[in-house]
Amino acid sequence: MKILVYGVGGIGGYIGALLKKTKFDITFICRGKRFDYLKSHGLSLQSILGDLKFKNLDIRKELNPGEKFDIIINSVKLYDFDDVLEDLIKNVSGDFIILPFQNGIYAEEKIKENLGISKTFGAVAQISSYVDDKNTLKHIGKLATFFVGPYSQRKNKRLEEFCKYCQEIGLDIRFKENIKEKIWDKFIFLSAYSGITTLTKKSIGEIFDDKNLREKFIFAMNETFNLSKYFGVKFKNNPVDFWIDKISNMPYEMTSSMYLDYKKNKKLELNWLSGSVVNFSKEKKINSPTHAEIVKNIVFK
Repeated sequence: MKILVYGVGGIGGYIGALLKKTKFDITFICRGKRFDYLKSHGLSLQSILGDLKFKNLDIRKELNPGEKFDIIINSVKLYDFDDVLEDLIKNVSGDFIILPFQNGIYAEEKIKENLGISKTFGAVAQISSYVDDKNTLKHIGKLATFFVGPYSQRKNKRLEEFCKYCQEIGLDIRFKENIKEKIWDKFIFLSAYSGITTLTKKSIGEIFDDKNLREKFIFAMNETFNLSKYFGVKFKNNPVDFWIDKISNMPYEMTSSMYLDYKKNKKLELNWLSGSVVNFSKEKKINSPTHAEIVKNIVFK
């Protein structure tokens, strides 16, 4: 198989490093200082599950027109997604599968709009990983699980075979027939978590210690849950109840990556998280006042 990893940060770098253990033909795309470092020093991963280092990568800044790949791991930030999708559509030919490991629901909906539902696949990452100041990729903890699956078909032989092979080499990518539910389950929490922590400048523990903020957080989750129904998503159990219970076991000081980006004066994914809830709610003619408040009141430095 020919695999393209577009974006070599926390998620793309981790998946790409594990894929380098296979016989797959792996190509990496990234730019800027990250490209310069990887080109000179290779890809390094530090993880409790095992450190890895690979040099002499097939790493580029641009795609060549007419290239063919079987699987495309797309792990860029949401604010870069439209440009990357346009690049892929323009330059990659043949029957390819895009796995969009972005937060939220925007990426899958955009792929569906441009390529049709039969070419739309979903992807969810459950991992804490980041690139440090020395360009070393660090994986925190043991959790490193990824879920992928098609939106329209219940089966996809190529993707299922890819997942099976990944499992054999220790890369935990799982095929899910109900990937849409998995994506929305994460989005229900993440849209509230990223928005409320950044809006209030507080940790998850501080928010749930405050009656009014706790209520606001739950309102935000319920708004996203309500929106999911208009996309035909059906849950076996109430996902908001699940997350309320799970939050009680999260570290008190835990906060979102979006709030950390905010403190560093970096570009935010706000318009693609709470912003997506607001925009899609307007489209479906329903209300999402909490997410509208988040979008309105997070003031960029």
